[in-house]
Amino acid sequence: LHKRMGEAVARVARKVNETVENKTDSLDLANCKLMTFPVGIYKAVRSVTEGIHHISLANNELKSITSRFVTTFSQLRELNLAGNYLHRLPEEITSLLHLRAIDLSRNRFRRFPEPLATVPALETIDLEENEIAEVPTDKLASMALLRSLNLRANPVGPEVRLLVRPLVPFDLLLSPEEPIPKA
Repeated sequence: LHKRMGEAVARVARKVNETVENKTDSLDLANCKLMTFPVGIYKAVRSVTEGIHHISLANNELKSITSRFVTTFSQLRELNLAGNYLHRLPEEITSLLHLRAIDLSRNRFRRFPEPLATVPALETIDLEENEIAEVPTDKLASMALLRSLNLRANPVGPEVRLLVRPLVPFDLLLSPEEPIPKA
């Protein structure tokens, strides 16, 4: 177990170093078995946080994202949090003025993460395979730049299915309705 943990830590360190040394605009920490975002990374990437525009934390074991994470990476344009155990987002996500795409597929959201509705540049929201039944359609309709909302494989209610253009100016992706079984 310790050896595996050590390998995971080393992999994270390597990826963080690559980002810092190459001053790339991406930080890819997908598949690193992270349960939380390592606090040490904040220090490690301090010199380049303004330049980081893409972060992937996909397929980890994250249960939450902190407000510090959001405020540290204020220039994010894409955030991939697919395949974690998230069920809510910090209010501070609204401060990500450049965020264009967020992938929250395969998480534990029961409700649409409402703070997303006020992220001004958001174009794509992927919430496939969550447990979302209700969607704040009025708020979504006011999102000027939203182009795609993926709610496939969610138990969304029938009212969401009535949302078609021109009511919402974005593509709403839903799973086909289950046929009602005949008795």
